Amino acid sequence: MIRHIVLFTAKHDGNIDPIRKGLQVLTQIPHAQHLEIALNRKSDPKSKEVDVVVYGEFADDAALAAYKAHDLYAVSIQNVRPLREIRMAADYDVAQAFSTKNNDL
Repeated sequence: MIRHIVLFTAKHDGNIDPIRKGLQVLTQIPHAQHLEIALNRKSDPKSKEVDVVVYGEFADDAALAAYKAHDLYAVSIQNVRPLREIRMAADYDVAQAFSTKNNDL
């Protein structure tokens, strides 16, 4: 499984909710096994920069690629890009991750 995490910062505080709503269309794309769009709670006292988070789970690289190739993905980019300052993304293979389930060191 591939986990896809994207972090967004808004150009202005007034853009935060429109970014979240602009990303909500991504939940209609069928290729994700699970997809969440959420506001950052900003509860970490040393890191409050991130405003909106996208978290997705995909069966494999092909499913993630199909998600990114979907027409609604392009619509979301078109709506969100003018509102955001920074976009950072990370994708990783769950099987290669250190976790509490496989912490053999």
